[in-house]
Order: sequence, then structure tokens, then C-alpha cells
Amino acid sequence: MTPAVYRRDDGTVHPPLLSPGYRSTILRAPSQAPVLLPHTLTELTGPVLGEGRVTAADADLTVRAGGGEAQGQRIVVHGRVRDENGRPVPNSLVEVWQANAAGRYLHKWDRHDAPLDPNFTGVGRCLTDASGHYRFVTIKPGAYPWGNHANAWRPAHIHFSLFGRAFTQRLVTQMYFPDDPLFGYDPIVNSVRDERARQRMVAAFDLAATVDEWALGFRFDIVLRGTEATPMETRP
Repeated sequence: MTPAVYRRDDGTVHPPLLSPGYRSTILRAPSQAPVLLPHTLTELTGPVLGEGRVTAADADLTVRAGGGEAQGQRIVVHGRVRDENGRPVPNSLVEVWQANAAGRYLHKWDRHDAPLDPNFTGVGRCLTDASGHYRFVTIKPGAYPWGNHANAWRPAHIHFSLFGRAFTQRLVTQMYFPDDPLFGYDPIVNSVRDERARQRMVAAFDLAATVDEWALGFRFDIVLRGTEATPMETRP
């Protein structure tokens, strides 16, 4: 069988490391070409958080140890991780982190004037199954100000990190929610210059995944490469 050929990134799918509208990239984007270093055992071994250390409870962000429940709109976020040929990517470590329902992170540098939730850490993880599926139960995050420019607010989003079988195989992206009015004002969203590619970062409401009288469902499929790749922050 002849392997499928995919179009290489044309520069509009994955955001450039230097996006002047996103102010902090001016300071952190590399000014010189990267130097490729040979991989050692550290880079070639699998993630520290392997199969034996990830439990089903890690994928439920709404319940903290001790039984306390997070505040906010409960949601189910699920999807499938695939390669450019549509094949599932099994046993990939998927990590998420997000703000709480009020738009605040549990982080010492987050000084947003919004309440913290003592029962919500905002972090979770799971492994994709044999068919590449993942599933999280969490709280819909709130928008928050971020100081990039005058009256700057980030659309509600969840950060995703995906590991392959080695530390060098890590990709990071953000998942957004449908019809957010802040999309047109956000330089991070718009650093992805292709409109179709931007839409691949937006989850779809999924009634089939909605749990009656308990949680709304959203589907967010992730494609790692090819013409339908999900835009990733870590691509040069």
C-alpha cells in the first residue's frame, strides 16, 4: 500500500513563535536558528507519568481528594487522537490545565480579582485507549483578563498537552468553546492565520456525550499531522 502523502505546513496553520500581537512572544521567541542536539536516553525514554501512574480519577477535575466538588458548569470533554492517515494514536498521555469557572488559575502568579475554588485544581490527565479516545470531566472555565493590551480578555479555553512515547514527542494546543464573542479580539487565537485551522481548535457541542441532568458534552478531536492537523503552539 502506498502511504498517504500530506501537505506540509504552509505557515498559516501552526502559529509562528514570534506573533507581535501576542506581546510576550517578542521576549521569548528565538532570535537565531535552533541548534539540533543529539538525543540521549533522557529524550528517548517515555514520559515519567506512564501507564502505571495514571488512574481513572485523574481524568475527573470536578472532585478533589476528600470529596469536595468544584463550582461551576460541569462538562464532559472527549475526543479522539489520530494521525494524518486517520489512524488512532493509543496510549498517548493527554494532560489538561485550565482556569476555574471564575476565570482564575490556581497559581501564585495569577492575581486576577476572581475567587479561587478550594475544590478545583484545574489539572488532569489520562491515557488514550486502544482506539485513541480520551475523556475528561471538568468545569467550563471562565474568561479572564491577561494584560496583553488594553481591555484584553482571553476566551474560555482548556490547555492540552499530548505526549508520544518520548519526551521529545510533546505537542501543546488550546481548546476553545463554540461561538465565543472574544475570538475576534484575541491575538493568540488569531496567531493561527488560516480560518479553517482556527476552527479546528474549537470544540463541538455533543448532545450524545451530554449526561442528562448532570453535564454538557463537548467533542474535541485532535489530529497530529497533515492537512487537517490541529494547530499546535510547539511547532516552529
